[in-house]
Amino acid sequence: MSPIVVIPARLQASRLPGKPLAEIDGVPMIVWVLRRALAAEIGPVVVACAEVEIARAVEDHGGRAVLTRPDHPSGSDRIFEALEAVDPDKRHDVAVNLQGDWPTVDPAMLRAVLAPLNDPGVDIASLAARITDPAERDNQNVVKAVLAVPPSPAFDQGVAPVARALYFSRAKVPWDGGDAEAPLYHHIGIYAYRREALARFVALPASPLETRERLEQLRALEAGMRIDVGLVDTVPFGIDTPADLARARALFARPDA
Repeated sequence: MSPIVVIPARLQASRLPGKPLAEIDGVPMIVWVLRRALAAEIGPVVVACAEVEIARAVEDHGGRAVLTRPDHPSGSDRIFEALEAVDPDKRHDVAVNLQGDWPTVDPAMLRAVLAPLNDPGVDIASLAARITDPAERDNQNVVKAVLAVPPSPAFDQGVAPVARALYFSRAKVPWDGGDAEAPLYHHIGIYAYRREALARFVALPASPLETRERLEQLRALEAGMRIDVGLVDTVPFGIDTPADLARARALFARPDA
């Protein structure tokens, strides 16, 4: 396996415009994400950006960036264009799609997302964590992963257990049968695509369930592609709003950050 990490980034975020360039402790957010990806040491890292301003910020901090079309409908389309541009000889057989608004993401997560691909039958790998906050169970912004989970998933020497993904939804699924303690899983949107699976995925039209749930991974499941998920014990802190950004700045300002 020869992975490459690709971080899609664009300035036109609806709730926090200019988000990738928002400074946290004097450094653009996208650069913090780049540094976390490099710390994982799983392969080269490139930022796939829609605007030259992002590319300049990345390169000014010693990173690698590639400009992509600004009109891509999804991050997956953006990383595919970047992958073809930076690796035309196809030396890398796995592309890891890391969101550009997770400046505190644990580098171990990028290593964990590769584990499901040890099974040759898996097309796409991702991550999930058990929901522990009751408020998240009914929160439509928290995507739930319906998984065929091992009876007693255990972390063995730091290696995350792996489960087959059956469905993803914004609804509280699967039904808890009246048991408020029945486990639900928070999907974490880090993906590791086999290169041929990514090429197939971006060539597919948007599917009915994808459109209904507004979750592009359902396109893959509807097309018969297999997604397996590594189970981890934390969810990265993503930045979507000005309040999130303020929280991140406060976190980085702490002496122990």
